[in-house]
Amino acid sequence: MAIERTFSMIKPDATRRNLTGAIIKMFEDAGLKVVASRRVHMSLREAEGFYAVHKDRPFFGELTEFMSSGPTVVQVLEGENAIARNREIMGATNPSEAEDGTIRKLYAESIGENSVHGSDAPETAAEEIAYWFAGTDIVG
Repeated sequence: MAIERTFSMIKPDATRRNLTGAIIKMFEDAGLKVVASRRVHMSLREAEGFYAVHKDRPFFGELTEFMSSGPTVVQVLEGENAIARNREIMGATNPSEAEDGTIRKLYAESIGENSVHGSDAPETAAEEIAYWFAGTDIVG
């Protein structure tokens, strides 16, 4: 098994409800280690830059407005198969389709306000990590 890093974000709907610690505990209990973390209140411009891949999608405006509506926690998780493991812990994007015990099943309010974001591939993880962190910010 490969040790890898992935990007993880706790979204405004979860930080607003004070779920940051509970969500981080789920990652750590599943064997992932937080090697970088900070709380940010992203601007609309930062949200648009981060989600630029979706700029032509109909939900882009709603997504970026939501993501800039309150604080988020951006973090780098490390562990064996961290990308796949993180996605497993998060659950399906649509909370009604998420497995029992996953973050989205437990905490998501809707498909749009689904509490967490995680990278879907090594290339995406590298890009998303670099968007929020300098290499010196990550301490394994």
